[in-house]
Amino acid sequence: MEAQGYTMKSLSLAAGLNESFVRDMLQRGRRPSVEKFSKLVGILGSTVAEIMGEGAPAEGGWFVPLMGFVGAGAEVEPDFEQVPAEGLEQIPVPFHLPGDMIAFEVRGDSMLPQFRDGAVLIVYRDQRRSLESFYGEEAAVRTSDGRRFIKTILRGSQPGRVNLMSWNAQPIENAHLAWVGEIFTVFPAKSLHRVARQGGIQGNLRLKSA
Repeated sequence: MEAQGYTMKSLSLAAGLNESFVRDMLQRGRRPSVEKFSKLVGILGSTVAEIMGEGAPAEGGWFVPLMGFVGAGAEVEPDFEQVPAEGLEQIPVPFHLPGDMIAFEVRGDSMLPQFRDGAVLIVYRDQRRSLESFYGEEAAVRTSDGRRFIKTILRGSQPGRVNLMSWNAQPIENAHLAWVGEIFTVFPAKSLHRVARQGGIQGNLRLKSA
């Protein structure tokens, strides 16, 4: 901030925020929302990782494992169990997460404007709620045949089945879900810097309407 000639007040205003926003964050421990933090990152032309520093974990930063991709207009067919527990990469996040979280990167544009290609979803690793409680919500899902999507979940016409809806793609009807990933937050594409790349199998990515 100082290197680029900003004061706390001028940086707040440049990001379209209240003039005391940066001061409250830096001096009073206020935690910014993802949206507002991303605005600050964008103004500084930086990444979350750069702002937090390479020593982020020791200095109060946190990381979430990237477990692969979810399709939004692209069909992702990886073997979920072949991704190592530590993930393919480590995604730095600017705040503590309340629970065991994992990350997925969106592929495709069928869920525009909310979920853009390259956006990173932070979701709960374990499904915490019943399938019925997700009806009408967007979520990351894995079907029983191993495909992963970001979709709106609706009740299917068959017991235990769901319809997976996109805003600008054909629905997937009467799908059987093996897992539902409740979305905690979404980071815009390119706002996060990936670090600590791991091994593992990402699976195949077939681009087609889905």
